[in-house]
Amino acid sequence: MLRGDLLCEPNVSEGRDSEAIASFAGAIEGTPGARLVHVSADPDHNRLVLAYRGDPEAVVDASRNLAKAVFARLDMRAHAGQHPRLGSLDVVPFVPLGGLAQTAALVACRGFGEWVGSRGVPVYYYESAATRPERVALPDVRKGGFETLSDRLADPRWAPDEGPSTPHASAGAVITGVRGPLVRFNVNLGAADPTIARRIARAIRESGGGLPRVRALGLELPRRGLSQVSTNLLDYRVTSITDVFDRVSAEAARAGVAIAGSEIIGPLPRDALAGVDARVLASVSPDQILEENPE
Repeated sequence: MLRGDLLCEPNVSEGRDSEAIASFAGAIEGTPGARLVHVSADPDHNRLVLAYRGDPEAVVDASRNLAKAVFARLDMRAHAGQHPRLGSLDVVPFVPLGGLAQTAALVACRGFGEWVGSRGVPVYYYESAATRPERVALPDVRKGGFETLSDRLADPRWAPDEGPSTPHASAGAVITGVRGPLVRFNVNLGAADPTIARRIARAIRESGGGLPRVRALGLELPRRGLSQVSTNLLDYRVTSITDVFDRVSAEAARAGVAIAGSEIIGPLPRDALAGVDARVLASVSPDQILEENPE
């Protein structure tokens, strides 16, 4: 059984600069009471996923320290990568674990959002923290990306929940919310052209009539000469890792493209790996299993 603590899994728009990545991890490690449990950076996505946990107050402190480091170092006007993003500190999800009440996670999220807004960076709340139905789903909030953020903020329907109604010049905007544990599962294809990966993503995502509780993107991985079907399993008990792999494999076989490997990004509950074998996933690091990293 997981202890009652708060997990935070920020996504930062930097996956190439090792010194920057180390400084962001260090901002968390230097926060008393917060424990960094996982770091994953991808140069093609140009994106960093961090995971840390502890009591809510410590996790919020760590999130503020991370935000200070990111805002001071990154400039979205010079950023390019394969993954959609709205800002330098793109998404900051808070995940209550074990016996921690949802309300405690919401208080932490809102406190962090108010602080970010006070720093002159627009903030949107999503998932359980959303203030409007159209802001629940992350893809809806992030639609158009950083490049169209000025136009979106100028629309009264998309006024931010916190902060100014103009983008921060270098930081863009921050999306923060409260959600349950999700599984980030990526399947690589042996084709550099991302056309097939995008076609498969459209076929398997829930919004396209595919697998329930699955979001998917088709991305190019130019540094590896591959393409990728990048998925989020919003509820692995509804659609499993194996379900996704089998569907991607079937679609790829129909297109005459080989599977070139798969990966899990970030932490996940142990039972999300039930029924997963080496055919589906070569390995998962112990630091990615939430039950292996209690507070």
